[in-house]
Amino acid sequence: MSEPLVSLQHIAHTYMPGTPLATTALHDASLTLARGEVAALVGQGGAGKSTLVAFANGLLRPAARGQALVLGQDTADPRCDLVALRRRVGLVMQYPHQQLFERFLGDDIAYGPRQLGLSRDEVRERVRWAMEAVGLGFDAFVDRRTFSLSGGEMRRAALAGVLAMRPEILVLDEATTGLDPRGRRQVHDLLRRLREEMGLSVILVSNEMDEVAALADTVTVLHGGRTVRSGPAREVLADGALLEGVGLVQPEPMRIARDLAAAGLAVPTDRLTVQETEEALWRALTR
Repeated sequence: MSEPLVSLQHIAHTYMPGTPLATTALHDASLTLARGEVAALVGQGGAGKSTLVAFANGLLRPAARGQALVLGQDTADPRCDLVALRRRVGLVMQYPHQQLFERFLGDDIAYGPRQLGLSRDEVRERVRWAMEAVGLGFDAFVDRRTFSLSGGEMRRAALAGVLAMRPEILVLDEATTGLDPRGRRQVHDLLRRLREEMGLSVILVSNEMDEVAALADTVTVLHGGRTVRSGPAREVLADGALLEGVGLVQPEPMRIARDLAAAGLAVPTDRLTVQETEEALWRALTR
């Protein structure tokens, strides 16, 4: 079995240590990402999710406790080139305005590729590809003022700016929050396509449990700064008692399957999608 692309083990982190404002965000948190998979990180607000994924591209480095190995590099090692690492690990932040800064959208998305020393034509092609990929038509949006965009458009723009770098790993921190259902489906379809065409590996931070069920291969549950469960998505999401205990709900298909089973139908309760639940119900009714 190959080594994981990202291995965050027993991470602890305190903001502003040694001051009256010291706040501990992580006590003992772990997360792994294998090549080509989508690893979901779930937990209530304040669980430490954004802090943990900041270790995945070196925005934070282990200090008090833990180890962060990313693409075979120990980020705590002073010899680790974090700038080069961040070109390979793209992070889309929870609040997109935090990573948008150029006056015009096309320039904002072009910023990263320009730092790679690409030709003008190569940069323009990457900008066009990334914008079209997230549903922002190149001709309609390339010269738009960045901060005139709607909240949903800003989320797409932030994602486009990261994708234009062609990262090996994509970290999405609540990246579909605020998108309408159509926009969310577009992002889901894009992630599936990028996995298939580019072998992209994804860390998905989300409390949209239907989204997690639709996309994730593995799920890690974070609560109070600690990892309380990690494993295959079907197994973790089927544990309704665990999810309810940390303030989360099961995906809707699983809740429906659970209610059907409680009503006496022989329906498995670990169905991840509506289609799986429908098929299970049909089999139960036609036996």
